[in-house]
Amino acid sequence: MDSQSNPKTTTRLVVLAGLVLLWVFAIFWRLVYLQVVCHAPLLRQAHKQQYVEREIPAQRGALYDRTGRLLAKTLFLDSVSVNPRQIPDDGVAAQILSRVLSLERQKLLERIQKPLRCPGCHQPPESRQGFLWVKRKISREESEHIRSLGPHLKWIQVTREPQRYYPNGSLAAHVIGQMGELENERAAELKGQLQGVVGLERGLERELAGRPGQVEVLRDVKERPVESRVTRPVEHGASFTLSIDAGIQFVAERELRAAVQAHGAETGSVVVLHPGTGEILALASYPAFDPNVPLERRQEQHLRFNQAFSVPFEPGSVFKIVTLAAALDATDLRPESEIFCGHGRLNLYGRIIREAKRGFGRLPMSDVLVYSSNLGAIQVGLKVGERRLLEYVRRFGFGRRTGLPLPAESPGTVSDLGDWTKTSIASVAMGHEISTTTLQLAQACAVIANGGLLVKPRLVLRRHRPGGKPVAEPGETPRRVLKPDTAILMRQMMEGVVLRGTGKRARLEGYSSGGKTGTAQIYDPKTGRYTGRYNGSFVGFAPVTNPAVVVAVTLNGVHEYGGIVATPVFRQVATEALLLMDVPKDLPEPLPEPSREAVVADDLAIAEISRPPADLPAAPSGAEVAAAPPLVAPPLLPAVPVPAPALAHGHRAPSFAGKTLRAVFEESLAQGVPVDVVGTGMARAQTPPGGSPLAPGQRVRVEFR
Repeated sequence: MDSQSNPKTTTRLVVLAGLVLLWVFAIFWRLVYLQVVCHAPLLRQAHKQQYVEREIPAQRGALYDRTGRLLAKTLFLDSVSVNPRQIPDDGVAAQILSRVLSLERQKLLERIQKPLRCPGCHQPPESRQGFLWVKRKISREESEHIRSLGPHLKWIQVTREPQRYYPNGSLAAHVIGQMGELENERAAELKGQLQGVVGLERGLERELAGRPGQVEVLRDVKERPVESRVTRPVEHGASFTLSIDAGIQFVAERELRAAVQAHGAETGSVVVLHPGTGEILALASYPAFDPNVPLERRQEQHLRFNQAFSVPFEPGSVFKIVTLAAALDATDLRPESEIFCGHGRLNLYGRIIREAKRGFGRLPMSDVLVYSSNLGAIQVGLKVGERRLLEYVRRFGFGRRTGLPLPAESPGTVSDLGDWTKTSIASVAMGHEISTTTLQLAQACAVIANGGLLVKPRLVLRRHRPGGKPVAEPGETPRRVLKPDTAILMRQMMEGVVLRGTGKRARLEGYSSGGKTGTAQIYDPKTGRYTGRYNGSFVGFAPVTNPAVVVAVTLNGVHEYGGIVATPVFRQVATEALLLMDVPKDLPEPLPEPSREAVVADDLAIAEISRPPADLPAAPSGAEVAAAPPLVAPPLLPAVPVPAPALAHGHRAPSFAGKTLRAVFEESLAQGVPVDVVGTGMARAQTPPGGSPLAPGQRVRVEFR
């Protein structure tokens, strides 16, 4: 019995052992498969389920004007989101949130239930994971209320989101730019994405935005955060100090807006820059916009166009400064050289060209500029020649972008010589068949104002890295365009435009100035004809002897000449800019006519003042100091006696008006005219007047105030 049952028992044990071994082998193989073969993908899957990556938003850099005034900064506002999978009662949740956040209850309820009701529908990944934005960038009152509910309602999440803020509203909006938001609901990144869309916000986007950090959050089975670790540190954006002066920018925008509205212009622009450094002190464009208000409607997008930078136009007569500067620099023509102006009519290869107003016969080349003679400019251009004229046009920077960190800059239009017709030189000489921007006109005028150097315009002065020291932005080396003496002659000729030519309305009170008017008919490409509207321009500088500012003004779509519509803007902007910059006045201010009694008293006082005092007078009062910038006068010197033979018969008295004490003594010594001085400051009056004949040994009495 035992012998027969033993084999069966053995067989059962063998089978059982085999099954156990097979089971052990299966488990072992499964472990090997999971731990070795599928280790990497399973680890990734587990990591994906347990961890979520979040971005740490970088602080966007701020923008400041040259005086440190804040122009743009980033604020952080609260945004509300929920996890629909954790909401215990959808109706109650919709009721609470709609009341606190001023939302429509039914629509909010549909948004909460939609991801759960339709799991198979095409939904954003965030919705399938149980995430939903409720309201973004809420008010302070809403934030306080919703945060009070947070400890009791765990399914409500409050996230800080960045919001760009411009404290000065529309001031310098076309320079600063505007931020736009990318609407993209993602559960992994609970933040609104902002990026620059225009202006420096876009041009300096990479430096301003910085680099967001990355944090990895470990969650439990209920998606509650357990711990976190930073996988990539955040790099905050750099801040920038601009060359813009908020005070000058305000004046430029104010005067531009008033001129556009007064003359019915369509658009306009003003550029104020320092001719020596190229620093842009103001860049105004009309129409304006408030960057704090999103421009969503398509018909509002044109408000963002920077008229001074992105919209070219035919400059007209203002371009004659390039033609005449080229003639002075490259030919034997001088300001006194006579130019035949054809009595108002010129037949050039069958093309009849006439003066806009009256015709001239022969004019000195300086008066060609003063009276803006088209035919005179053409004759000068013919003397220069096509090739050299085109060379100087390009030297002045036309047809080439200035390189400012602003998007959508227009280079203007300058045709190659091969595209010129026989009469193109006539058109270019008087500012047609070429297009430019207001910024390029200001850059070209700066060449004349600074002594003949092309200086690249600048908008950024310094950048500030978080935790670091401010670093100055390097500037480019200026390039010689004109000879220094050519630039001086052009300044004198442009001063004549203001004193006795088409730019009389550009005279400044207390400052000398020079410039050029421009009027160009607007060409309509649809009809192929010029319309009855003009681009009215003026570009100028002040003071003449040592220019501190260049101001370019353009009004587009006006019915009057540039000398009427643009010069008052120049006058007001240049005057206030010079005062804000504390530039000393170089001309006497208008004084009231003295009474007869005062004149008699002055005549009687002449006998008592035979020579200036040996010592300096007492310091001026506080009122006098406030009325005008302080001037450092040299020690008063006694009048230098000049022997009678040194004065030729018929010698005339020099004009000392508006000159400093040192300049008066230098000129008196050079011309051999003895002077008696009274007072300190600037020369305001003299006896006898400038140009009067002097007897041998006669002295000139000069009054300083």
